[in-house]
Amino acid sequence: MTFKEWLYSSYENPHINGQWGWLHITTLVLCIAIIVAIALLFKNKSQKSKRIALFVIAGLILFFELARRVITLTQSSSYTFNQILWILLPRPWCAISCWLFMISTLVNKKSFYNLVSITGLLCTMIFFAYPGVGFNNQYILFENLYSIVTHSLVLIGSITLITLKFAKFEYKTIWKELIGLALIFVYAFLEIYVLKIESDPLYFMPGNDIQEILGVSNGLYVTLYALFIIVYWNIFYLIGDRKNVKKALCHKNSNEQQKI
Repeated sequence: MTFKEWLYSSYENPHINGQWGWLHITTLVLCIAIIVAIALLFKNKSQKSKRIALFVIAGLILFFELARRVITLTQSSSYTFNQILWILLPRPWCAISCWLFMISTLVNKKSFYNLVSITGLLCTMIFFAYPGVGFNNQYILFENLYSIVTHSLVLIGSITLITLKFAKFEYKTIWKELIGLALIFVYAFLEIYVLKIESDPLYFMPGNDIQEILGVSNGLYVTLYALFIIVYWNIFYLIGDRKNVKKALCHKNSNEQQKI
């Protein structure tokens, strides 16, 4: 294998069942170790120092995102407008999360950090639960490395936003994050129906891989999809805003008792 074959992922690379193999498990263990190390090292540091950790993660993501696009552009034989958009724009939700994380370090707003941590963690949990790319080939070529590293960085970054207290989940401001989620879905519909660069970026279209694994009808799948998003989203706020939730419940119970 030459360096060019590795870089362009053109070397013959047989498919294997690499899910939960040694590389998959080792990668997860390293991610957890890095998350814990960052949390301990920056626990008592200033906000400026903590942001440096975010910039390092964002910088590494940016390196791989740009490298992949440059490589794809140089090996492409077609440079139509649609093809260039396909190469340059983030298409699946995992790639969208990569770019949202990088943008969040510049925006530096809690609502943006909240959105990134929730969506980024969702994407990476699904990826590491059953990775469809990265670990499923005999050799780790650049394309495999890109998938593994970027998903790992988003996982580390999403949890680090929480452990270093950049994210703060409160029900009184949840509407900001919900607007962000709505915009992600708007972007997904643009990808599918206007730009036509991705068929199912958020895995909600009929016949996607998750639906086939579950073996359910499209109507039931969309219902389960929506319920899962609602429950998953609320978990962050029930934990992060538990004091206010408890206070609200106590107040409600007190009012009901007074009525009785």
